[in-house]
Amino acid sequence: MNAVNASSADLESLLRSIGRAARSAAADLAQAPAATKNSALQNMAAAIRARSGAILTANAQDLQQARQRNLSAALLDRLLLNEARIEAMAQGIEAVCAIPDPIGVVIAAWQRPNGMLIQRVRVPLGVIGIIYESRPNVTADAGALCLKSGNAVILRGGSESTASNAAIHACLAEGLRAAGLPEDAIQLVPTSDRAAVGYMLASMTDYIDVLVPRGGKSLVARVQQEARVPVIGHLEGNCHVYVDRDADVDMACSIVKNAKLRRTGVCGAAETVLIDRAAGRQLNAVIRTLLDAGCEVRGDEMVQRVDARVRPASELDWQTEYLDAIIAAKVVDGVAGAIEHIERYGSAHTDCIVTANSASAERFLAGVDSAIVLHNASTQFADGGEFGMGAEIGISTDKFHARGPVGVEQLTSYKYVVRGTGQVRPD
Repeated sequence: MNAVNASSADLESLLRSIGRAARSAAADLAQAPAATKNSALQNMAAAIRARSGAILTANAQDLQQARQRNLSAALLDRLLLNEARIEAMAQGIEAVCAIPDPIGVVIAAWQRPNGMLIQRVRVPLGVIGIIYESRPNVTADAGALCLKSGNAVILRGGSESTASNAAIHACLAEGLRAAGLPEDAIQLVPTSDRAAVGYMLASMTDYIDVLVPRGGKSLVARVQQEARVPVIGHLEGNCHVYVDRDADVDMACSIVKNAKLRRTGVCGAAETVLIDRAAGRQLNAVIRTLLDAGCEVRGDEMVQRVDARVRPASELDWQTEYLDAIIAAKVVDGVAGAIEHIERYGSAHTDCIVTANSASAERFLAGVDSAIVLHNASTQFADGGEFGMGAEIGISTDKFHARGPVGVEQLTSYKYVVRGTGQVRPD
């Protein structure tokens, strides 16, 4: 359907048709054997490798249009596909395939005094709607994770990645067909009409059980505010690295540089470095390492004294997710000062302490209430694949249902199965 020419009635008809098909497919997937789902996943990975040329051609088309629209460097990086990233998509699907099937797993079981056996059994959520921007790899990751967890999925990618998403989706459909599973298990909304997002948020409660947004702050905020079904997601990744007085200098420099600069456009990139007031050597080394690597540093008065290249930080800098080669830097009063700063400005995403002092580390890990906390490791490890989960749909900062990387297990719920021998409740 052409997004420009689609009427409201046409759009409503299209999305309701997609919703009905997804609901039907979800019923089939909930009963699909693990071997059948794994066969589909293996065929999807093979199709992505076989069609890599077509995917790259489609991505080049998206990139050209994105540059014409003057999208930021961070968005262009998220949009970009190359041979390595395509291979990573295929490997991600294979990693999901290798994960034990969660559906039907008995999480807990106990027997009551009256003889009834009660089991808590893992089940799919049903139909998942995913609204995302820029990253075409989400199409593959989300499709694979939802399939493995027995869920049908409705994918609505951004207009900037239309061609890339379609090329990847064709590979997923090929895998489903080869395994004899319904192609409607993974559907891509075939219009870039922005009204489709509003309709998915407010008018598909009969079809969609949960929504997952992946994209910029404005998109996620809109989904969280307007959705009439549960949402799994995070608003932003204002991640911190705290360098303690007992941190190894070389380790601190290595971790901070990687956390900020490995990929600046990912949600696990560090946006603020906090340095213990008693860590003078570490302060000088870390700030100069960042500056020499081409990172802009915006610091408080003590940080500015380290190097003339440091720019003054404003109150807004402590709150900003730059997604660029810019970092805010502040001197704090030890672990307590770091925790206080993160509690005030952090987004409950990912935060790290660098220290050789185990007591300080444990105090930080217990005191920082974020989805992911790390000791002596880069915040860029905030990733489902790095956690051994195969892939992820996103990082959740919610406290209910799912928190941290959202992988196969996090896309399930449970039900209680009770087996009796004729028991009835007494009057």
